[in-house]
Amino acid sequence: MSDNAALRNKLKQLIIDSLNLEGMTPDVIEDDAPLFGEGLGLDSVDALELVVTLEKEFKIRIEGEETTREAFGSLQDLAAFVEGMVSGKDPSSN
Repeated sequence: MSDNAALRNKLKQLIIDSLNLEGMTPDVIEDDAPLFGEGLGLDSVDALELVVTLEKEFKIRIEGEETTREAFGSLQDLAAFVEGMVSGKDPSSN
């Protein structure tokens, strides 16, 4: 699944760039750590920024608070969600 590894690395860089996380590098972001709260420490404003960035970058539409909450659980979850959206599958059907 090297495609997924490449996607995870791209997502890490997008998070750092879009949220201006100065001094942070992709290798600091753990794949299974929570993106919000005690993990990376993102908040709801960060989530909105990230949604806009992902929609532009991957030409996808992210809707539904429940779906978004599950998709943004960790970087792994986010990668699986984006992968599903890009390939045209409904990520909420997992």
